[in-house]
Amino acid sequence: MTAAEPPPDAAPVFKRHSRGLSAQVYDWLYEAIVSVRLEPARRLSENELAARLGVSRTPVRDALYRLAEEGLVDVFPQQGTFVARIDRQGLADAQFVREALERAAFRDAVRGAGPRDLEVMRENLREQERARDRGDIEGFFDLDQRLHQLFFDAAGHPGAGRVARRARPQMDRVRRLALPDTTGFDVLVGEHRALVEALAAGDAEGGDAVLTGHLRLILATVDRVRGAHPGYFT
Repeated sequence: MTAAEPPPDAAPVFKRHSRGLSAQVYDWLYEAIVSVRLEPARRLSENELAARLGVSRTPVRDALYRLAEEGLVDVFPQQGTFVARIDRQGLADAQFVREALERAAFRDAVRGAGPRDLEVMRENLREQERARDRGDIEGFFDLDQRLHQLFFDAAGHPGAGRVARRARPQMDRVRRLALPDTTGFDVLVGEHRALVEALAAGDAEGGDAVLTGHLRLILATVDRVRGAHPGYFT
C-alpha cells in the first residue's frame, strides 16, 4: 500500500507560542481520523504530513506515537504507519465502558441537575437543531459530545465524563460512516431531547431506558457500516 495524499481541506495554522506543536498536530490528526477524513487502513507518511502541516517531522512523530498508544494508528516495522482499522471487539468494549459510566452518571444527574443545568442543556438542543438544519455534521457531533459531558457535569462527575469520552473514538468513526448526511439526525435529536426532559421530570427509570437504547444504537449499525466499508474493519 502506498502513501496517500493528505486530506484536501485547507492547511491548519498552528500557533507556535501557545500550545506545543506536537499537541496541535495531535489534535489535527485525531480529528481527521475520527471524522474519517483520514480513513482506516490509510498509510501515513511522516514526511508528507510534516510538509502538509508546515512543521518538522518531530511533532508529527510525537503525535503519531500518542495516537498509536490510543489505538488509532498502527505501526508495522518494515511496512509503515497506518490509520488503524476499526476493531469489532474493541468497539464493543468501548461501548460497554461508555454505557456503564453514562448510565450511572445519568442517575446521579437526575438528583443533581438544577435549573441552570437544564437551561444549558436545552440551549444545546436548540443548537443541535440548527446544526441539523444547516447540514453541519461536524458541528452536530461536537454538540452531541458536549451534551453528554453536561450530564456528567450535572451528576458532579466531570472527570468521569472525560474518561467516557476516551472510549468514543472508535464509536465516532462508525457513526461518521453511518451518517454521511443529516437524515438520521432527527432520531438523535429526539433521543437527546427525551433525556433532558427525563432529567427535568426526575424520571430516572425512563431516562435510563432511553439512554440505554441511545448508547446501544452503535452496535445495531456497525454491521451495516462494515458491509458498506469492509476494508475499514479488522
